[in-house]
Amino acid sequence: MEQTLAYPIGLQDFRTLREEDYVYVDKTRYIAKLIRNKSRYCFLARPRRFGKSLFLSTIQCFFEGRRELFKGLDVETLDWDWQPYPVLRLDLNPEEYNERGGLDILYNDTFQKWEEEYGIVDIGGSFSSRFRKIIETAHKKTGRQVVILVDEYDKPLVENIHNKENVEHYRSALSAVYSNFKSSAEHIRLVFLTGVSRFGKLSVFSDLNNIDDISFTDEYADICGITQQEMLDNLQQGISKFAAVSDISIESALRQLKKNYDGYRFSENGSDIYNPWSLLYVLRYSRIENKWNDTGLPKIVAKTLKRVNADLESMFDTYCTLDDLKGLDLITPQPLALLYQTGYLTIKSYNSKIRRYRLGIPNEEVKKGLFNVLLPYYMQSRFGEEPKKLVGDMVMYFILGDADKAMKCMQAYFAGVHFKMKMDNENNFHNAFFLLMDLVGLETETESATSDGSIDITVRTDDYIYVIELKYDGTAEQALRQIEEKRYDRKYHMDGRQIIRIGVNFSSETRCIEDWKIQRQ
Repeated sequence: MEQTLAYPIGLQDFRTLREEDYVYVDKTRYIAKLIRNKSRYCFLARPRRFGKSLFLSTIQCFFEGRRELFKGLDVETLDWDWQPYPVLRLDLNPEEYNERGGLDILYNDTFQKWEEEYGIVDIGGSFSSRFRKIIETAHKKTGRQVVILVDEYDKPLVENIHNKENVEHYRSALSAVYSNFKSSAEHIRLVFLTGVSRFGKLSVFSDLNNIDDISFTDEYADICGITQQEMLDNLQQGISKFAAVSDISIESALRQLKKNYDGYRFSENGSDIYNPWSLLYVLRYSRIENKWNDTGLPKIVAKTLKRVNADLESMFDTYCTLDDLKGLDLITPQPLALLYQTGYLTIKSYNSKIRRYRLGIPNEEVKKGLFNVLLPYYMQSRFGEEPKKLVGDMVMYFILGDADKAMKCMQAYFAGVHFKMKMDNENNFHNAFFLLMDLVGLETETESATSDGSIDITVRTDDYIYVIELKYDGTAEQALRQIEEKRYDRKYHMDGRQIIRIGVNFSSETRCIEDWKIQRQ
């Protein structure tokens, strides 16, 4: 009888995974790569719940000399003496940092444990000086340089991205401790830091100019997450069970998993990557779930995008440079960098001729999670449960080709938007309209280019193509006339589906969809 695999949902401890025989996708080749490259200072940025903590735990066990845990894994073949190094792992995950005392508590508890371990009795001074003494003493007492691992180094900064005073307080507190990476270099074998973001102007690494940022390199692109081949090699049993429970073929199961959880990419030529947290959860319970909003800093992202009045339509399929993605300014965060670093956008391709990355939403899970969070920031309904029925009816009527009834449902939905959250400019109206259409699962495209301009919204169903033009304080007739004059629907004439043109006008006075005009081809 085939043994049922144990999936490590939320478990990030390498020793436990190996000793208790959980499923483990072997990433130890990257430890061998770090050793062969003689790496000293490394930084890796990845979204939350992408396996960064597990990788740090794996490094910790490796340098602690726990050879028995690595039996049969890639790194076992490395020419290595397996003698233990002193490892200092600073994990910033457990605390919340809304109040300034959170970091002090974590520092004190962690440093006190190390001071006891290495027999440091004359404790005193700042956290920075205590950390420096710990590093020096650990090296002196063991005869081996220290390995320092920092998990989610930026969590205090990310959680306070809208609080300038707290940002500066935590930046100063983090910088003071991290400055020891340079001043104590003679005592250090390896520093490896992980986080969500690489901050720009307020960098906590200002004194450490030799840090190797491996976040965008092809060499380390697959260091976290699960590739398609890794999934097929390690998770076949879970895939088969998911297919059986869902009463679908293996091929259909693979398509569903790919559509919902694949699609991340972190370098020019890197593989497509599955989110490990979501994928393992689905294979454990054999059902499609949307877990992304449990992990992706949704409120911070939504609040920032609303604050800077971001043009959402243009951001979800756009080109940018590497510099646009690398640095995140805490004072005035750029939407593209924030969405990329938190995992709501990812690299879809790289054009070497123009040296630009094309960005897009990774997969269906992230898209649904993002829109579920963003929509209330643009449209807050007074209806209670009624919007669910309105949205469901709207989808039904679009699928059936009854555009007038579909627009009546949308008008009713917009009419229920809370006064303070009304669409107070054209950009917000476009954002809200686009979000609502895409959120409900309709195949939606914005700013689709034609030879005569760009279509505001295109919606496709099995039988119909809707070409929609939006006006703000104009008229529905003007919107429909623009579709006709610019022949926006010409590109779809050979498609075979019926084309329905819709001109929509939004009134700033009534703060609602005022009217619409429909024309069938």
